[in-house]
Amino acid sequence: MAGAGAARRNLVPREEPRLRVALIEDAALFREGVASLLTGAGVDVVAQADNARGVTNLVRDTNPDLVIMDIRLPPKYQDEGLMAGLALRQARPSQALLFLSQYVESGYAVELLQDDPRALGYLLKQRVTNLNALMDAVRRVAAGGTVIDPEVATVLVGRRRRNNPLDRLTAREHEVLQLMAEGRSNQGIVDRLYLSPKTVETHVRCILRKLDISDEPDDHRRILAVLTYLRNLDHQP
Repeated sequence: MAGAGAARRNLVPREEPRLRVALIEDAALFREGVASLLTGAGVDVVAQADNARGVTNLVRDTNPDLVIMDIRLPPKYQDEGLMAGLALRQARPSQALLFLSQYVESGYAVELLQDDPRALGYLLKQRVTNLNALMDAVRRVAAGGTVIDPEVATVLVGRRRRNNPLDRLTAREHEVLQLMAEGRSNQGIVDRLYLSPKTVETHVRCILRKLDISDEPDDHRRILAVLTYLRNLDHQP
């Protein structure tokens, strides 16, 4: 009987550890509201602050799984939160960060995501009133994922489509340009993609035209095409 009791005890599921969150937000009522939502959802709010000063020390002392931080904080209400978050990632590269913003500021999102988008989120404050959306973002970012508010993502896609010359290329032209960037000649591309030499020449010619590269010697045009590819690669989906 004792063995049966021990077996039953072993079947009791272990409780998952509660998420620990630090909340950095200057608007007291909003901060308290978010803290209340998180606590009600089973999250431990281990630290709160109303400005970005000393954030790195605060996080070091409380060791949260996730830091939720307003992008605009005192004293100038510009990008103090963003800069503090980036500095925090320098000190703690694996620290999960979820940024909040009142407005769609795609430039901030680009700056956040350009180095390492893991365990990063950017959410509009209006989304926080939806507990399901808030907790989904909190859990995903704390687990190492990336969360971008749908409105911000829409702006980013539109911005990329307007500004990224690589979007003019077909899927096959992307493949050809990637091989050019690897240093392959036309014959090397023929061998890799099993295309005819004439087809590869046509693709290269179309790539150069779509990237607005003309009136240069052939070798120099290829170099310019590769530079365009490398400069814009980070903005590809």
